[in-house]
Amino acid sequence: MDDLFVPQERLQAVNSQAVNPQGAFVLYWMTAYRRLSWNFALDRAVQWALELKKPLLILEALRLDYPWASDRFHAFVLQGMRENEALCRATPATYYAYVERSIGEGKGLLSALGQMCCVVVTDDFPAFFLPSMIAAAGRKLPVLLEKVDSNGLLPMMSPGKAFSSAYAFRRYLQHTLPNYLEQRPLENPLDLLPPLQSTLDLDSLFSRWPPCTEKHLAHPEDLVSTLPIDHQVGICATLGGSTPGRRRLEHFIARNLSRYAQDRNHPDEDATSGLSPYLHFGHVSAHEIFNAVCRHEAWTIEKLATKATGSRSGWWGMNEGAEAFLDQLVTWRELGFNMCRYTTDNDAYESLPSWAQETLERHAADARPYVYSLKDFEKAETHDPLWNAAQRELLSEGRIHNYLRMLWGKKILHWTRTPQEALQFMIELNNKYALDGRDPNSYTGIFWVLGRYDRPWGPERSVFGKVRYMSSKNTARKIHLEDYLSTYGKT
Repeated sequence: MDDLFVPQERLQAVNSQAVNPQGAFVLYWMTAYRRLSWNFALDRAVQWALELKKPLLILEALRLDYPWASDRFHAFVLQGMRENEALCRATPATYYAYVERSIGEGKGLLSALGQMCCVVVTDDFPAFFLPSMIAAAGRKLPVLLEKVDSNGLLPMMSPGKAFSSAYAFRRYLQHTLPNYLEQRPLENPLDLLPPLQSTLDLDSLFSRWPPCTEKHLAHPEDLVSTLPIDHQVGICATLGGSTPGRRRLEHFIARNLSRYAQDRNHPDEDATSGLSPYLHFGHVSAHEIFNAVCRHEAWTIEKLATKATGSRSGWWGMNEGAEAFLDQLVTWRELGFNMCRYTTDNDAYESLPSWAQETLERHAADARPYVYSLKDFEKAETHDPLWNAAQRELLSEGRIHNYLRMLWGKKILHWTRTPQEALQFMIELNNKYALDGRDPNSYTGIFWVLGRYDRPWGPERSVFGKVRYMSSKNTARKIHLEDYLSTYGKT
């Protein structure tokens, strides 16, 4: 128990119900951190199981009616479920994989489990439909529901406010983060559980809500083809699950980390981490990534700079590539979580800074050089070969190279009738096709296009006003694109 520490800043009671010590088990309702390691929420569930001397049941469910449900996202989650099911077989925890076959079929499952359990622990993810789903569950459950923050290195509760610039947030991190860097979730928390004395009696639940079997999980592509979801958004080659995510992490650290600062903006150099889908679906933890970087750099906390300047480099005391990567992983990624936690309208046009709204409004009536419909954009049918290539990457791979994603958004702003329509199109395309869409970090990127976390730029331009401008011509001159265009350019 001494090793099992979950910081209070990461815990929040969703309701005011009591723990039921007579319950049959502790329930971990896995909703966002779909992994069995490096997970404060799972640590908390194990903590409750040990304290109450009860077995642990892990429910990982997949509903059908979430926005943009498709073969692509369902398969990625199911691939992770397949791994979790196999891993749990070797532990004292009971794993319950539930996949809806018809819309609404899973209704009542959580309430039924709530009648049987001592306490429910779940994940505190501040975006998409999860906050409203968790709040609704808290109102219905007859026992205590706790949500636990295992999103990033900084507990979301720590700042108490939203930051309007990366510089201000980075400076806050440099002041505050040293207090949290040695608070890490466990690598193998299920090892702390005692052997299961007897199998949990879940027959009545299983008869009404049958678990997804090992056979079905073995072939996610066959399962998703039978479900009422969007089959036009196809499965990607990128595999879901913690093991593929760790392989990607190991490859990145061994091959790309040292050159990340120099090469990350060049698509042909393939120097980006490729970890954002695994972070979004919770298959890999920011803590695990940070720990791997620290090992590679032989880093200790004593190497931190003593002064918080807000500078993008130099504070960590690591090499240039690692510093640049951690600025993305920690500053920029967690800035998005900060915005989602402390604002209710973070996905609304009106959440943009006032200067951005004013300048875009002033230029709203400007003539656009081209105007495209959502379908034109979706099908990569613009006049611009580079933009079309980026969109084709999104369609086929479920991602856009980091630098080109900025250009992709800027040109949507340039070629739509209004900035509000541009925002609508960016959200729709990103959330429909990107494996890392529907995430605080992807909303950061979309809203950055329109001026969030940025400053006014000159000279003032048509359509953009004082919002930062990007062009395909300048982008093609700056970055290495030959291989990229040969792969995603129109044949």
